[in-house]
Amino acid sequence: MKVYKFGGASVKDAQAVQNVAQIIGHEKGKLAVVVSAMGKTTNLLETLVRAYFDRNNSKYDVFNQFKASHLEIVNQLFAGKGTPDSVSGLFAELESKLKKSPSLDYDFEYDQIICFGELVSTQIVSEYLNSIGIENQWIDIRNCLRTDDRYRDAAVDWELTEELVPEIFDFENQRIYLTQGFIGSTIANLTTTLGREGSDFTAAILGNVLNAESVTIWKDVPGVLSCDPKKMDGAVEISALSYREAVEMTHSGAQVIHPKTMKPLHNKGIPLYVKSFVDPAIQGTVIHSIDHKIDLPPIFIFKENQVLITLTPIDFSLISIEDIDRVVNFLLENRVKITLMQQSAIDLNLVLDAPEANWEEIFNELKEFYTVRYNTGLTLITIRHYTEEVLDWMVKEKDIYLEQHSRKTARMLVKQ
Repeated sequence: MKVYKFGGASVKDAQAVQNVAQIIGHEKGKLAVVVSAMGKTTNLLETLVRAYFDRNNSKYDVFNQFKASHLEIVNQLFAGKGTPDSVSGLFAELESKLKKSPSLDYDFEYDQIICFGELVSTQIVSEYLNSIGIENQWIDIRNCLRTDDRYRDAAVDWELTEELVPEIFDFENQRIYLTQGFIGSTIANLTTTLGREGSDFTAAILGNVLNAESVTIWKDVPGVLSCDPKKMDGAVEISALSYREAVEMTHSGAQVIHPKTMKPLHNKGIPLYVKSFVDPAIQGTVIHSIDHKIDLPPIFIFKENQVLITLTPIDFSLISIEDIDRVVNFLLENRVKITLMQQSAIDLNLVLDAPEANWEEIFNELKEFYTVRYNTGLTLITIRHYTEEVLDWMVKEKDIYLEQHSRKTARMLVKQ
């Protein structure tokens, strides 16, 4: 039994869905298929969430855009045979939600609306596969992937999930199951999400619980590359990585795999393949247990839209463990992720990642204890397996705000 995961780019239009169907059709064994929202749908639904929460009637215009873009794909896939009832039902459910007043919890409302991207996408793909003879069963992942109630960044209830998933994905009377990434639910059946780009994590969860032979993430690149070809020339394809190396890369901001993906697979020794849906014949990259040293080229990772905050105690006292504890817990409570930390005698420097954060409000809270200085619009560049020559070339003509080196990793914060 294998797990396949297809991201938004792989199902962005009718032709892309047909290509996914070909890839699935070539696999003759048992499959659990995880599919994301189509194209940039999640971005559009985030606009819808904001309009809904603000009680702005523009929510209906955004909803109509969401509906129209999916109906265009439906019309092309089903050649004028009409919209499947399962898809129409989801549109009606979302529209009904929009007619109700929102609660006072933005994160809760976010999860209740954003999930429709995955739900509609998977219904369309499932219905299309069945229409061309690739029999599959659509599964609402919320019925078995259970989480806590930390909306927008929920933690998996592994004990309950391990009990429920095998009951639904039993593979006794069905060879292919198709379901959503990114979403789950509480024990009260309220929708939650696993964090942005969390579909990879869903695939890893299913792989772990179902003891899969392998998990494959299908991307628009030929595998894991040494850099983002959209940002740098000279990208090198990497044929194999260890779990550890993949964790280091994803933690630093490499977007080819979600950071939480590796642990469930590592724990059961399940290999992860990163392959191209554009050219499935390409070998791609395998991430698995490697007990010997492998030679890797310098790997460049760019994490944009970072904020540097420098905190100095108002009373000019030394930075203590109590300061670090206070600041880190405060930022976590405000859902601000820390990507880099550096301490001197009287300064605490933190590189922060939270695109939607109200920085002025956060900084004002900290001013009770610290003098606050900050810079926005920065890029954190991480270089794994760096050389001195690479460092000299990378820092040339750049304003460096912060720099940190370890044995294998160099990180520098620069102006975008």
